Amino acid sequence: MKTKYMVLSGFLGSGKTTAMIAFARDMKRRGLATAAILANDLGAGNIVDAEFCAAAGVMTLPISGGCICYQHDNLVVKMRQLESMGADVIFSDIPGCGIGAMDHVYIELEDKEKDDFDLMPFTCIIDPERMRMIMPEKADLNLPEEMRFLLDAQIAESDLVVLNKTDTISKAEADEIVKFIGSFYPDKAVMTMSAMTGEGVSRVVDYLLEHFSEAKHREIGYESEAFIKAEEQMSWFNTRVYMEQREDKALDFNQVIGDLFEGIRSGLKESGGNVPHLKMFAADSEEELTDFFKASLIGIDYPVQYDRKLERKYSALSLIVNARCAAEAARMADIVADAVDEISLKYNLKVRTFYMETFGMMEEGKGNIGKASRFE
Repeated sequence: MKTKYMVLSGFLGSGKTTAMIAFARDMKRRGLATAAILANDLGAGNIVDAEFCAAAGVMTLPISGGCICYQHDNLVVKMRQLESMGADVIFSDIPGCGIGAMDHVYIELEDKEKDDFDLMPFTCIIDPERMRMIMPEKADLNLPEEMRFLLDAQIAESDLVVLNKTDTISKAEADEIVKFIGSFYPDKAVMTMSAMTGEGVSRVVDYLLEHFSEAKHREIGYESEAFIKAEEQMSWFNTRVYMEQREDKALDFNQVIGDLFEGIRSGLKESGGNVPHLKMFAADSEEELTDFFKASLIGIDYPVQYDRKLERKYSALSLIVNARCAAEAARMADIVADAVDEISLKYNLKVRTFYMETFGMMEEGKGNIGKASRFE
């Protein structure tokens, strides 16, 4: 039997990682399949999502250094590795501003690896708050106008649209969003669920296992002027910092990290920027992951969303920070550095940065391979 494979797209903060974990757990609980996750990121490493998936008990591999759209051979190697580990269903996401995976992932797999993988419905995860950007109200979420294009294109590209986070809205509101999508894409399957509470997850899983993608090109404006303008608005920031209390005092690092979130929020507000998705992860042990912290922020005007907090106090902690920003890359790095400086003074911390990268989506030199320019 061929391994099943599925790509999840969706706007920053829509809940793709939580959805993949929910799907994998549901399949395991009902004895339907052994599912694994490929956590994709444009950065070179230190991915919160990969750490979080592993901490959630799901077989996980990172695939970093660029979108899976542009690393077919590496993607297939990782998929075969997960197969050898016992997976018969594999999920992977693409970065939250990404489009084009139908052509560059699904159609390429269909052309080159047709005998090895069954392609499940290409699925777009949407959330109620982001949908307000393209609903009739055209809500202003303090994000660049160009972001509307990406959200609309992600829906248009998919086989299946899943409205997530239904626990945050009423049934009437959910019905309104489903009706809105159906009015523009009448032939597209639309389902609802809450990955956080589990409501509706089994129905989505059953659909995914029973259907296949046609793997056909859809015109979504990829590489158009609108696409380029949207990409130009985005930057990436990733870091891993080690924080050690100078007097070896045990601290409630939930509060420390909470203050770091607020410091970054404050800096973005002052600079006129935003962060469509800011994630932080920390754990007691790289191997056991018995106690860990995972939280995210989907914008400067929203509360921090906590998936889990640390249960114990510590005198030192290693923290991963991933930010997907509507702000200039270097400015975002300065904002994070200033926020780290503030908490280091407040809690008497010695802070060491073990890893840091920041780049604009369209920035030259952001890849992993060196590049030189020569002028005559």
